[in-house]
Amino acid sequence: MKVLFIGGTGVISTAVTALAVERGIDLYHLNRGQHSPAPSGVHTLVADVHQPGAAEQALAGHRFDVVVDWIAYTPEDIERDLALFSGRCGQFIFISSASAYQKPLSHPIITESTPLHNPYWLYSRNKIACENRLLKAYNDDAFPVTIVRPSYTYDRNFPIALGGGSTFTLIDRLKAGKPIIIHGDGASLWVNTHSEDFARGFVGLLGHTQAIGHAFHITSDEVLTWNQIYATLADVVGLPANVVHIASDFIAQVAPNEGDGLLGDKAHSVIFDNSKIKTFVPGFQCVIPLREGMRRTLAWFHADPARQRVDPAINATLDRILTAYGTKTA
Repeated sequence: MKVLFIGGTGVISTAVTALAVERGIDLYHLNRGQHSPAPSGVHTLVADVHQPGAAEQALAGHRFDVVVDWIAYTPEDIERDLALFSGRCGQFIFISSASAYQKPLSHPIITESTPLHNPYWLYSRNKIACENRLLKAYNDDAFPVTIVRPSYTYDRNFPIALGGGSTFTLIDRLKAGKPIIIHGDGASLWVNTHSEDFARGFVGLLGHTQAIGHAFHITSDEVLTWNQIYATLADVVGLPANVVHIASDFIAQVAPNEGDGLLGDKAHSVIFDNSKIKTFVPGFQCVIPLREGMRRTLAWFHADPARQRVDPAINATLDRILTAYGTKTA
């Protein structure tokens, strides 16, 4: 099976790449070639997909069984993909987002038929618009789309809501005894999925012709409160956490860039029904619990001091929220 990933070097796609190669898939990456060399067994086509002429030239002579776009965020990106891949692939997989599901939820259990509506977050509304355009192409022109909606998926990042999970900032705050923020009262429910678990479900959809025209989310069945998530992180690090609970609305008012993702996603309890992906990919099951996943993430950071980057801008944002709330920052 010949498969093309547009992107392929992100947190989720790196794990999927590794598993796809392990399973013998003939895998290509289309990207700008600015990251480290592609893993062994991956062919790289060097081009910026945002420059259609260059992408068309790089793709000349190729037809793929599956194309996966990991970096499409707007309807304009989808129009580009339709122009590039109509008649050139057997299946096109669009990476959407579980944040597209309606906020607030009208039913606590989320299935793939849960309505899509998010008035709080432009990122999510763009993903919804992308899905709608692709489904129109499927209905009108038989464009072979499959939609996948990841929720919070982690590996080389800490699955937290505030504090810069892709950096070492929150760990540095724990070490210094500085306050950290949990949105709301911390009692809302959340699901974090390790990228290796996600990959097991996702790779099973590659070339799965019965999945065309369908949407799937692929998440862990482990449901925890945000209080439990942060407590697990502190326990894995081996340090006490100086937690301050602050309402999501207040955070959004002080730091709108943080508030969009809270009000549009993480402030709401989520419980995902994974029956559909388990039906289409028999045997799929997430096997990495949050505690083990966080241990792996911490080990990844500790393996190279250069990875332990503390972001002063994130610290400044957290301190600005805390100060506005009336909490001492040190």
